[in-house]
Parts: sequence; C-alpha cells; structure tokens
Amino acid sequence: MSNDKDTLREEYPEDLIKSGVRGKYAKRYREGTNLVLIDPDLHKEFPDSESVNRALRDYLSKKRIAT
Repeated sequence: MSNDKDTLREEYPEDLIKSGVRGKYAKRYREGTNLVLIDPDLHKEFPDSESVNRALRDYLSKKRIAT
C-alpha cells in the first residue's frame, strides 16, 4: 500500500506537528548508541549482540595471554 501524498489524521493538529524540531534528540541518541555493522557472511556466525560480545571477549582474553 503506497501513497505518494502525505496525509495527516484529523485528530492531529497541523500546528502541533509543524512546531516540532527535526532531529531534536539525534545527537543525544548517537552519543548513547554503539552500533557496528557486520558483513552478511559474519552475521551467519554472529547473529546477535551476545555472540559478538562473547567472541570479542574471548579474542581479548587470548590476546592478553599472548602479550
């Protein structure tokens, strides 16, 4: 269902929508977010945050032992 026309429900006053500030919280959100994208082939092995964190902790512990 695609509609090229922007529509606003009657219950939402247009002046309220126009008074908003675009990106008001964007900076604060980025500062509190740590997002890393992995390649699709790696996603098969690391499908979630838990598996990525476990692998990185294992890697770091082995690296510390080697040095």
